[in-house]
Amino acid sequence: MKHIPETAGAEAGRGGDIPPAIPSTRSRKAAGASLRTPRWATLVATFLGIGRLRPGPGTWASAVTVLLWATICAALSPSLRTPLAMGLAGLVTLIGIPAATQVARGTGIKDPQFVVVDEVAGQLVALIAVPLAWNFFLAAFILFRAFDIVKPPPVRQLEAIPDGAGIVLDDLAAGLYALGATQLLLYFGLLR
Repeated sequence: MKHIPETAGAEAGRGGDIPPAIPSTRSRKAAGASLRTPRWATLVATFLGIGRLRPGPGTWASAVTVLLWATICAALSPSLRTPLAMGLAGLVTLIGIPAATQVARGTGIKDPQFVVVDEVAGQLVALIAVPLAWNFFLAAFILFRAFDIVKPPPVRQLEAIPDGAGIVLDDLAAGLYALGATQLLLYFGLLR
C-alpha cells in the first residue's frame, strides 16, 4: 500500500490536480441541486420549476396552486371539492416530504428557497371547504401567505424538524391557520 503524505491530500483539495471526492457545500449551493438529487425529486420539490421564479418563489407557487385549484373546482360538483382538496393536500404532502428531503440533502441547504412543494400543500389546506369565488380564494391566498411569512407558534417550531418534514410541516400548519381564519370569515359573513 502506497503512503500518501497528509499534506499532499490537503494540497490536492485546495486546488491541486485532483478534485475533492465530495463537492463543497458552496459548489452544491451554486448549482442549485446536486447531481445525486433524483430528477423526480427536483421536479416535485420545485413544483415543475415554479420554485425558480423570482421574486418570491413561494408566492408564485401559492398563486399557481390557487389558479389550478379554481380550474379543477369549476369542473367538479361542490360535494366533491372538499374531499378532493383534502386528498390532494395529503398526496402532495406524502410525495413532497421525500422530494424536499432529497433536494435539501443534495444541495446542502436546510430549506432551499426554490423548494415550493410545501407552499403547494399548505395552500391546498387553506383552500379546503372554500366556496368557488374569487374573493374567497383571494382571502385564502392572502391569509396563507401571511401565516407562512409570520409563522405564529407552533409554525416556526415545526421548521426545526429535520429534512423534508420540517420544510413541509410548517407550511401545513400555516395552511391550517389560514383555513381556520378563512372559515371564520365565511361563518361570520365577512366575505361576500
